[in-house]
Formats: sequence, structure tokens, C-alpha cells
Amino acid sequence: MQWLLDFMAQGGPVLYWLLVLCVLLWSLILDRLWFFYRELPKSNQQLADQWQERSHPYNWYSRKIRDAILSRQKQEAERYLSLIGILIAVCPLMGLLGTVTGMVHVFDVLAITGTGNARAMANGISQATIPTMAGLVVALTGIYFRTRFKRLAQRGVHRLAELLPTD
Repeated sequence: MQWLLDFMAQGGPVLYWLLVLCVLLWSLILDRLWFFYRELPKSNQQLADQWQERSHPYNWYSRKIRDAILSRQKQEAERYLSLIGILIAVCPLMGLLGTVTGMVHVFDVLAITGTGNARAMANGISQATIPTMAGLVVALTGIYFRTRFKRLAQRGVHRLAELLPTD
């Protein structure tokens, strides 16, 4: 645990905000993983069973009901995907903010001590590079899952459409 605290201290205050964004992003990712692999198949089967039990013949009304069911399921499958996309876009920007604040620290050291204090400048340089790296790593992992979730959402709605016959 000490290594994490040391890493956070080296990265500067922006890294703490990046950690908050990372935790939020990963909580949404875990929620979506649970949904796509546990909830969506159960929900699709339940809706298909209800559809098979209907007593009315297939007509215009039942086609509209089927469209509404598919629309609702698509909406549920795509929940949080836009928020995940926003967090993916914000993480590298937070890393860039860390870069700027770290470089400001380097310039402050240069202004006060001149070029003689390499140790103080190294602290500012680490504050400039660590948040950038962390922001990019968080964004890259989020991009993978967002792409995967889009595909899983399409596949889940398509499977439900197959389970709701139009005859």
C-alpha cells in the first residue's frame, strides 16, 4: 500500500482526481460487465417467455409492442456507455493538466534556484509525466471495454429480436 501512496505523492495533486475518475470508470465497467453477462441473458429469456405466452395474434399492435420491448432493451443495454465515453475522454485531459502543473513546478524551481538544483527539478518532471501516463493508461483500458460493450449491446438486442418471432 505504501507504494501506491508514494506513486500518488510523486504524481502530484492531479493524480488524486485521476484516481477518482478511474474508480468511477471502473465501477461503471464492472456494472456493465455484470449486466451483459448475468442480467441481459436472464432478461432476454424472461421477455421471450412473456412474448410466447401472449394470447393475441400477430398484428399491428403486437408489432408495436415488440418494437417497444426491443427499444427498451436496447436502451438498457446502452446505459452508461456515453458516460464511460466521457470519462475516457476526460482522463487524458486530466493527465495533461498534471503535466502542466508539473512543468509550472519545474519553472518555479528554475526561477528561484536557477539550473543548479536538479533534484528539485526532477520532482517537478515526475509530477509532469506520471499523471500523463496514468491518464492514458486509464483511458486505454476504458476504450477496450467501451468498444466491447457496444458490441455486446448490439448482440444482446439482436438475440432478443430473434427470440420474439414476428409470426
